[in-house]
Amino acid sequence: MSFIIFLVIAGMIMIFLSGIRIIRPTHRGLIERFGKYNRFANPGFHWIIPVVENMYQVNVTEQMVDAEPQEIITNDNLNAKVDAQVYFKVKADEENVKRSQYSVNNYLYQIVNLARTTLRNIIGTLTLKSANSERGKINDELHKTLMSETANWGLEIVRTELKEIDPPKDVQETMNKVVKAENEKIAAIDFATATETTADGERRAQIKKAEGLKQAKILQAQGEAEAIKLVNDAADKYFVGNAQLLRRLETVEKSLSSNVKVVVPADTQLINVIGDLAGVVPIKKDEAAKK
Repeated sequence: MSFIIFLVIAGMIMIFLSGIRIIRPTHRGLIERFGKYNRFANPGFHWIIPVVENMYQVNVTEQMVDAEPQEIITNDNLNAKVDAQVYFKVKADEENVKRSQYSVNNYLYQIVNLARTTLRNIIGTLTLKSANSERGKINDELHKTLMSETANWGLEIVRTELKEIDPPKDVQETMNKVVKAENEKIAAIDFATATETTADGERRAQIKKAEGLKQAKILQAQGEAEAIKLVNDAADKYFVGNAQLLRRLETVEKSLSSNVKVVVPADTQLINVIGDLAGVVPIKKDEAAKK
């Protein structure tokens, strides 16, 4: 009798232990009884009736699926290799968790195929060049379409990322050559512009230098003209009728200032020699004594 009681107690303990379920914060649970939805399970400790009830845990954290590379014909009839990633998560409330399990068979598989189909529809209307330059637009259209199509699946499409749009190898080589040629053209234009700027700067410097020399010569000429005018004024005032004599005196002055050697005869006075050089008649001794 005691053995039977022991078996019963042991069986009850086993049944209790087998019905224990622990749900982590990253999951939510759906409990079914005889195959029919019964209740919703939040994170924490739960107990279900073994055999009678079953719990299905659903991950509600953000997940990523790869749309897998595929060949897509662009609008300019080029085969582009396209790959994308989709980030999504199951909404954590009871209604949306139920939808993710009861409204769609396998949302992971269907998201991948839906993303691939959407990419073919979008990129098929674009040229290869525009597809590469409008990645943001493609991502936005892909995200918008997935959000619309999965609205009843209990999912939130967080974002979509276009990983690559690779053209055929020969097309890629041609595009690289075109880009290289454009870069070389830009570099040549920049070099020519810099050379032109340098030449223009040098030309302006030469012009400034010439203008400076011209201005200096003008000022020098003006100064000499003013000096001549002053000399003429002085000559008219103090040497009326003796302009030629004044000029000769200036010539003698310049000659003496230039260290010109003058040979003076032994019996001649220095003042008479200077007078002869200037064209002035020497004063004789007798005339000087009379004065």
